[in-house]
Amino acid sequence: MGKIADRHKLLEERIPEGVIITRKWLVKELGFGKHAIDNLVKSMQLKSLWKGIYIRGNMPIIWQSVVYALQAIEKTDCLVGGVTALDLKGFSHYLPISNKKQTIHLYGNDKLPRWVNELSGKIEFIHHTRNEIFSTMDVIESLKFTSSVNWKDGMDSLIISNPERACLEMLNEVPGNISFEHADQLIQGMTTLSPRTLQKLLEESTNIKVKRLFLWFAKRHNYLWFTKLNPDVIELGAGNRVIIKGGKLDRDYLITVPRNLAD
Repeated sequence: MGKIADRHKLLEERIPEGVIITRKWLVKELGFGKHAIDNLVKSMQLKSLWKGIYIRGNMPIIWQSVVYALQAIEKTDCLVGGVTALDLKGFSHYLPISNKKQTIHLYGNDKLPRWVNELSGKIEFIHHTRNEIFSTMDVIESLKFTSSVNWKDGMDSLIISNPERACLEMLNEVPGNISFEHADQLIQGMTTLSPRTLQKLLEESTNIKVKRLFLWFAKRHNYLWFTKLNPDVIELGAGNRVIIKGGKLDRDYLITVPRNLAD
């Protein structure tokens, strides 16, 4: 009984309730063998969610626990970005529709494990590769444009895109998944972005559409940070880009935008 009690105590000390962990982590970090893990499941100290995936306690699965497992346990390069990161930083004021899944946007070149979208029918994780916007940015460089959010006492914070990067990630979804009007409302609250950070990101980005869209929205709102950008060193490509059919061509950035916003 002594070893069993010690295992229970070690588990409680290292893993709070509601945190998702893997069999591989239990073996490597805590030294638990297959028999010990099976006993923890039988004694309901651990709940099996998927093959080799467990959660401590009977708390409902939350998306933060899944992201923690991806970042701290699985060591993937996935971070929370786009509209999800903007929402976490207080830029989004849209209330979620109760009968729909909670959507969480993740960015990184590592593939998501299959279990991620199998654990809860109420949460959907949408994976975007870093290459969609920053095809030449490596993991180390990527971390320069992140921030963090606390989610549970005693646990590592979650890594998310900083607002400047999240804004560019969000704009890559326009107009297919995010309307011009929604993007415009989000950017209305971005009065304090860092021009230095924006300049670095715009120079680093390889997505012409995103850069032109961002500069168009920035010009439209004409915040102080926009006046401090140097567009002459930002590669914007050549030729017109049809972002929305039937729109009006903006002569500065050569993209079509909704007529009601262009005017």
